[in-house]
Amino acid sequence: MQPSGAQYVIRHGDQQAVAVAVGGGLRTYAAGGRDVLDGYAEDAICDGARCQTLIPWPNRVQDGTWIWEGSEQQLPLTEPEQHNAIHGLVRWLVWDLVTHTEDTVQLSCTCAPQPGYPWRLTVTNTWSLVDRGLAVLTTIRNDSDSTAPVAAGFHPYITAGTPTIDDALLMVPAATRILTGDQQIPVGREGVAGTAYDFRSPRRLGDLEIDHTYTDLSRDADGLARLRLTAPDGDEVTVWVDAAYPYLEVFTGDALPDPSRRRRGLGVEPMTAPPNALASGEAVVHLDPAGQWQGRWGIEPS
Repeated sequence: MQPSGAQYVIRHGDQQAVAVAVGGGLRTYAAGGRDVLDGYAEDAICDGARCQTLIPWPNRVQDGTWIWEGSEQQLPLTEPEQHNAIHGLVRWLVWDLVTHTEDTVQLSCTCAPQPGYPWRLTVTNTWSLVDRGLAVLTTIRNDSDSTAPVAAGFHPYITAGTPTIDDALLMVPAATRILTGDQQIPVGREGVAGTAYDFRSPRRLGDLEIDHTYTDLSRDADGLARLRLTAPDGDEVTVWVDAAYPYLEVFTGDALPDPSRRRRGLGVEPMTAPPNALASGEAVVHLDPAGQWQGRWGIEPS
């Protein structure tokens, strides 16, 4: 048994991806013989949250503390160096196989009630390869007898084929950046216009360090927001999100513990809510008993 559990290969044309049982995420994705994700080896533990599922909250909860209907909740501090609870509760669970075909795999897990989050959720990811690329459908069902607050996210690192992301052109369709303090918890917002963080028009990333949430996303006629990373030779990777994901975390990887992994891929994290959402309540979905939430995102290589 590999550290990431059972491996589920899917293929479509010249595309191949490997989904894994631990975390219900994606370990690798390539198209035309070129990596689209900066993933991790089969015999390795997932590092840097690479394409893991971030539910029932993405990003951080300050001090792991939040209040729901007058009751204080205390989550385990899974980012002890910053005294935060980070990236939810399902990223290290073993997910069950639901269906597996040539080009699609569906995995599901149960997030049981526990200290800091006393609800039972069933989470299902459907990973599909189609003509245009990778499509991801996530469903969260509340199997509790009371309303459950939920938020969701994912943590892929994309690559346009450059040795580092420095020489790539980045386009982020966002008008606003969330400002954070020492614990990377929101302290305000600023418009990106006139700042170093304005990537609404494609431009070279260079050595700029980014670990920020972008919002106020501009969307195309089909309702999707699209971030693009383009190599100097024209190879391009697009991350798209539907309306369920109004936030994108962009992470250049400078803080990764392994120096050899830094800036090899760009973290582009679809998120339904901003950092510290359980505590602030911002954009948190309230799921009634037996209620369901769905969101879609994907990656398209050129």
